[in-house]
Amino acid sequence: MTVRYSRRARGTLAALAATALLGTATAASPAVGAPAATAPAAAAPAPACSAAQRVTRTLDGGAVWAMCWRYSTDAGLILDHITYQPPGGAPVKVLRTARLAQIHVPYDDGGAEYDDLTGAGFGWGLQDLKPAECPGGTLTTVKIPDAGRVKGLCTTTRARGHAYRMAKDTGPGVYQAQAKDLLVYTVNKVGWYEYISEWRFSADGTIGVNVGATGSLSPVDYNAADGRGWPLGKGARGYATSHAHNVFWKLDFGLDGGKDRIEQYDSTVTAPVRGGGPTVKTRRTAVTKELAGDAKNMRWWRVVSGTGKNADGHPRSYEIVPGHTDTHAGRPFTRHDVYFTQARSCEQYASNNIGNCPANAGDSVDKWVNGETLTKPTVWVNIGFHHIARDEDQQPMPVHWQGFQLAPRDVTAMNPLTPADLASQNGQSELGS
Repeated sequence: MTVRYSRRARGTLAALAATALLGTATAASPAVGAPAATAPAAAAPAPACSAAQRVTRTLDGGAVWAMCWRYSTDAGLILDHITYQPPGGAPVKVLRTARLAQIHVPYDDGGAEYDDLTGAGFGWGLQDLKPAECPGGTLTTVKIPDAGRVKGLCTTTRARGHAYRMAKDTGPGVYQAQAKDLLVYTVNKVGWYEYISEWRFSADGTIGVNVGATGSLSPVDYNAADGRGWPLGKGARGYATSHAHNVFWKLDFGLDGGKDRIEQYDSTVTAPVRGGGPTVKTRRTAVTKELAGDAKNMRWWRVVSGTGKNADGHPRSYEIVPGHTDTHAGRPFTRHDVYFTQARSCEQYASNNIGNCPANAGDSVDKWVNGETLTKPTVWVNIGFHHIARDEDQQPMPVHWQGFQLAPRDVTAMNPLTPADLASQNGQSELGS
C-alpha cells in the first residue's frame, strides 16, 4: 500500500476514505443558468428528466441535441436519453446511456496498478471549474453526497472549422459551412492526474468521445530504470516511470427506441490482375453472439437500429470509429479494442466491477463474453495510451487526448446540413452543382 499511495498521494487518500464510508451514490442538482437556444423547426420531446438535469442545444443549421445528465461518485458524468434531431426532421433516439466504464492505469515496472473509477475515488474528485474554463457556456452545480456542491459540469459550444466545402461546377460559387459543436464535460482529479471527460455533439449527428489527461507527473516516480522510464531534468538522474492509461466507455444504444444489432465489416485488397488495378471486396458479418473484437486494417463495426429507417429506406446505424490506441496486453480485459456483451444491470465497469454480479460472473468485461446471444447489446470501447513521459510533460502536463467517434451511417438520407438547392441530388449527384 505504501507504493500505491506514494504514486497517487495528492487527494487520493481522502477520496478513498470517503468512498469506504459512503459507498456509491448518484446525484444531480439544478443548473446555474441555462444555455441559450433557438427553437427548432419541429420541437423535440422533452427528455425524461427534470429541467435541472436536462441539456438541450440548437446548433447552427437547426440541428438539436437533447439529453439528461446525472452524476455518480464512481463513474462521474453519465448521459442518458440522448437524442439527435436533424434540421427540419424528427428526433432520433440514439443512446439510452453513455459513460466512462474504467480508467485502468498499470505502471511499466509492475509496482503499481490502478482502477481509477472504482478503486481510486474518480467521482469524488470532481473539480470546481472557473468561468474561463467554460468559455461562452454554462457551469452547472453538482451536489456530491456529503462532499458539497461543485460547479463541475460545463455545457458550451466550440468552433470546429469546416462542416463541408464544395466548389460549384460552374462559376466561382462555393458551398461551405463553418461548424460549432455542443461540448459537455467535467474534470476529475485522481492523485496527480486530472482527467477531462468530454462529449462532443456535432450538427451532422456525429458524437465525439474523449478523455484528456493533464495535471502533473507523480513527483515520487523518478526512479525508473531498465527501459521502464524516461530521463527528465538535467542529465539522466531521474527517470519518470512509464505507464498506460486504458480508458473504457460503456454505451447502451437503443436506436429509435428499439432493439439493436451489431455488424462487423472487413475489406480485403487483392493484387492487380491482367494489367488492371487492385480490387477490394467488403464482407459483412452479423455479430449475433457476444464478442471481444480486435481492430484491424479496414475493419469496422456498426450498431444498427432494429426498427428505424431513413427516408431512403435504409436502416439507421452508428459506426464506431476508434482513435489511435495502444492495446495493452498485460491483462485479459485490456487485450481487445471493443466488447459486445448482452446487457446485464450488474455489469457496470470494465475492470474491478462493483455492480454486484454473482461471484462466478467475474469482475471484468472479458469474463462476460461467454457466448450469449445478443438481443440487447452493450458496447464497450477500449482506447489505450502508453505514456512514456517527456521533458515537455512538466509542468503542468499538456493535455493528451484519447477517444473515438460515433459516426452516423444512414441516420439521414443526405447530409443533414445539405443546402436547399442541392436537396434534389440525393442518389444522383451527376446532376451537378
